Amino acid sequence: MSVLDSKVPKGPIKDKWTSYKDKINLVNPANKRNIDIIVVGTGLAGGSAAATLAELGYNVKAFAYQDSPRRAHSIAAQGGINAAKNYMGDGDSVYRLFYDTVKGGDYRSREANVYRLAEVSANIIDQCVAQGVPFARDYGGLLDNRSFGGVLVSRTFYAKGQTGQQLLLGAYSAMNRQIARGKIQMYNRHEMLDVVIVDEKARGIIARNLITGEIERHSAHAVVVGSGGYGNVYFLSTNAMGSNATAAWKIHKKGAFFANPCYTQIHPTCIPRSGDYQSKLTLMSESLRNDGRIWVPKNLEDVKAIREGRKKPTDLSEDERDYYLERRYPAFGNLVPRDVASRAAKERCDAGYGVNATGEAVYLDFASAIERYGKEQAKIQGIDNPSKAKITELGEKIVEAKYGNLFQMYEKIVDDNPYKTPMMIYPAVHYTMGGVWVDYNLMTTVPGLYCIGEANFSDHGANRLGASALMQGLADGYFVLPYTIGDYLSEDIRTGAIPTDSKEFDEAEKSVKDRIDFFMNNKGSKSVDYFHKRLGKIMWDKAGMSRNEKGLKEAMSEIKALREEFWKDVKVPGSANEMNPELEKAGRVADFLELGELFAKDALMREESCGGHFREESAEESGPQKGEAKRDDKNFAFVAAWEYKGEPGDAVLHKEELEFKDIELKQRSYK
Repeated sequence: MSVLDSKVPKGPIKDKWTSYKDKINLVNPANKRNIDIIVVGTGLAGGSAAATLAELGYNVKAFAYQDSPRRAHSIAAQGGINAAKNYMGDGDSVYRLFYDTVKGGDYRSREANVYRLAEVSANIIDQCVAQGVPFARDYGGLLDNRSFGGVLVSRTFYAKGQTGQQLLLGAYSAMNRQIARGKIQMYNRHEMLDVVIVDEKARGIIARNLITGEIERHSAHAVVVGSGGYGNVYFLSTNAMGSNATAAWKIHKKGAFFANPCYTQIHPTCIPRSGDYQSKLTLMSESLRNDGRIWVPKNLEDVKAIREGRKKPTDLSEDERDYYLERRYPAFGNLVPRDVASRAAKERCDAGYGVNATGEAVYLDFASAIERYGKEQAKIQGIDNPSKAKITELGEKIVEAKYGNLFQMYEKIVDDNPYKTPMMIYPAVHYTMGGVWVDYNLMTTVPGLYCIGEANFSDHGANRLGASALMQGLADGYFVLPYTIGDYLSEDIRTGAIPTDSKEFDEAEKSVKDRIDFFMNNKGSKSVDYFHKRLGKIMWDKAGMSRNEKGLKEAMSEIKALREEFWKDVKVPGSANEMNPELEKAGRVADFLELGELFAKDALMREESCGGHFREESAEESGPQKGEAKRDDKNFAFVAAWEYKGEPGDAVLHKEELEFKDIELKQRSYK
């Protein structure tokens, strides 16, 4: 079994990144004009990378399957972005952000990458403010912060509940400047369907024009994939319906190892599923847990009465409510990490305390916050002995200023007023910590092929802390990749343009066309969604929050059988030479059906509970204790990376040892 080379620099962790930048090879401005880079995906990671690389002087080709980079799923991020600036004076530091991230990930992330992430986090805020991102400010005009789960400080910068949108517009404006200069060629409505490897180096991609159906060849000296996560393997998730794993999976099949595929974030605050007809789920920002209190009724009789409509949640007194996170984790309360909150909600609902018709919901209540803010405002405004109605009125205004768009979204979907009655929430698939394996340079196991943002595995271990996805995407795109890619490209300054008339491009294009032809000519009877929904049910039931050996073996077998049925009986209407969403979905679901089996295999190999996943005991195994990850006392953990061998079930496991020399390993407790 081989050990992967992460290329982590030697030396103290606080000096690694600075020393590394001092010594890597560079490309001078005149030579950058002769080098081409392809960027696949234009969300926060891809968009910031494309803009920065073009600003440096490289020729960039950027690809997005949407009609504009502004529609990348990064736009949906609500709560904020972390940075170690210590503006609140509450004891934050680069080390504390690093420590919280490693601990939050159950000690399963690469330590050096995480420290670098914490180190450059402060630069991100300066960059975005300079772009005009309208971060929230306090009364004195300084940038405001709030707290997120798994930390004891306030380090999250935010723009109401629209942080992702505002950050994406900042990256998009930087991209537009380079598009106008001719340094970025923007290919909207294009989907990468394969990567082209020439002499063992990534030298281009095959893309489909989603408007005309034309198959195109594009060459470059390096390829960067920033295509996001694969949460839609579950069918129902908080991801956009178009979010997919195709770019990441295609590069995996061409030699890029895939790491930790089973590490999935189950977000605790999502609007509960309401029926089998749904096509996606809706996230409610983690920032709501700053002021919302999570509870279920203490008595099963009250649960039954609420489900039957005989009682309302507001009818229950404080003594009749179980604020179970505050009870179990008093130091962190409702702001425990996402995996802890999700497991706790599932445990309460599995015990019969779920409050909606399906038994899959808990309450997120703002009554205490409204009262607290109302009394504070009454004091500020000099109102003596304010009535309860006045306190509520004043408090609701403060809550609306903080979370108004989120409350409005909830009311539109659920038709309940969250100012007057508690929200109902339940965990849902949200983010994938696993992804393409990369080294310290963000390069995959294929030379010249890079992977950034959520699409790679490196920074979050088994669980991502809230508000760290935006931080990683922008850190990779603005401040890490533009340095590290130059070290590789310094050897390409005399290569010249990469031709697209080689046999490698011929073979890749033929493979893409053959698959499209198959879909268009297959005489099946079932829609793509029919298979996607069935895959999602297998994944959620047997590879979701609760897993065991028997279920995972069944999942692998069932997914393989479903994949065979898909290739025999899928029906794709329309033609290939037009805009055809069903054809797009067919290719993406075909990839999910392969990824799903590898996902289950990875979960099967991990006889541990960690992140949002509890490994149950079955008749065939004796699992770890419930609640915490099983971890050796030695100061290391492992990353499992998979090499594709024709079929997902035949993938070969490699291990990278992660050493924790610069962090004190403690039992992962939030009490």
